Amino acid sequence: MLFLKKYKMKQHFPIFDKNSIQSFIPQYPPMTMVDKLLDYTETCVIAGLTINEENIFVQNRRFSEAGLVEHMAQTIALHKGYFYYLNDKPAPMGYIGSIKNIVINKLPNVNQSIETKAEVIQEFMDVTLVRLETFLDQELIAFGEMKTVLAK
Repeated sequence: MLFLKKYKMKQHFPIFDKNSIQSFIPQYPPMTMVDKLLDYTETCVIAGLTINEENIFVQNRRFSEAGLVEHMAQTIALHKGYFYYLNDKPAPMGYIGSIKNIVINKLPNVNQSIETKAEVIQEFMDVTLVRLETFLDQELIAFGEMKTVLAK
């Protein structure tokens, strides 16, 4: 990744390198809930996570609702953090401002991989409203909207 940064080369997706992903978000293990950057545009990101047994949100070999919501929030953080990376700035700290109509239809098990698509609906100053969809093997398992706020 240092090579890419030094020479300002266009990044190719997907990105699976955990050190790179870690540099795009402000969260650190054991709170890291994204491990792949699958695609990125200015208004959309697709992030992934493979659920492992050691994940702090795993209970009875199943990823919890709280873990799924945190994964969705970190997908938004990954979008913002990658934008900052492209502009040679460190990943910003942010907070969930509100959660609207999150529906969770299914929880993934250990060793399964989820993908979340976050689409920016509206952005004003340091507040971003995002539509989220989480998939498990092409099946939509969760969706909703979240508003995040960058910390000053």
